[in-house]
Amino acid sequence: MLALPAFAQGTLVLQSDFGLRDGAVASMKGVATGVDPALRIHDLTHEIAPFDIWEAAYRLRQVTPYWPRGTVFVSVVDPGVGTARLGVVARTARGQLLVTPDNGTLTFIAADVAEVREIDLTKHTLPGSERSHTFHGRDVFAYLGARLASGQVRFEDVGPTRGTTIVRLEVTPPRREGAKVQGIVAMIDRPYGNVWTNLPAAMIDSAGFRVGDTLVVRITDGRREVFAGPVPYVESFGHVAPGATVAYLNSLLDLAIAVNQGSFADSHHVRSGPAWMVSVSRGRPRAP
Repeated sequence: MLALPAFAQGTLVLQSDFGLRDGAVASMKGVATGVDPALRIHDLTHEIAPFDIWEAAYRLRQVTPYWPRGTVFVSVVDPGVGTARLGVVARTARGQLLVTPDNGTLTFIAADVAEVREIDLTKHTLPGSERSHTFHGRDVFAYLGARLASGQVRFEDVGPTRGTTIVRLEVTPPRREGAKVQGIVAMIDRPYGNVWTNLPAAMIDSAGFRVGDTLVVRITDGRREVFAGPVPYVESFGHVAPGATVAYLNSLLDLAIAVNQGSFADSHHVRSGPAWMVSVSRGRPRAP
């Protein structure tokens, strides 16, 4: 893990599926700036696929370890906005806060969640927005996130505690069976089309796979096989010719499959999620 600053009060990081064509993101930033003009407001991404809670959850897992204690994240991918779904603030063991609908967005960082509090909407709604029921990203989450980041509201004052209870998406954990490992396609690395699995480096190592080996990779979508074949396991893309398929450890140290200067996902019509299974076994061992 990188050495990070000890504390970062006043730092607000926003994520959504709003895109940048309309005024949604600017409205959120305007509300946050109105709470405290000194806030440092950053964008995680606003290009999450519409309604894709899985991707939002994965991006939090990808990014939060590299932000310091005290950072407040606001993540809004909220197809249930205006319904009985809860808004929550999660405090992590790293001392970060995440403000989000409780709809599965916290799934991939659940192990790091130390406490969750339900947002009391009678106390933490943007004044004048009481009749607005379709933009909690602005009226609740950005507003409260800014107040938390600026120190105007304490975590303990958000609302009643829920312990560590959160809604979780279905995730198939990786497993090893002898010299074979199995997991899922956790994410497509856009714009490149690399396929990121949830198979961690430690499991790859324990199975005896080493850089220089040829792996046998099989990917299915729950109904049919979309790819099966030998793939060289190397350190980076340039170790194979352009257009060749390659296996490597991605920046999160999980196994990934790519095409050098091409798109593996597009070539084989691969998507991500719990139905997309990956198995890897030993092919030709590396030369001694």
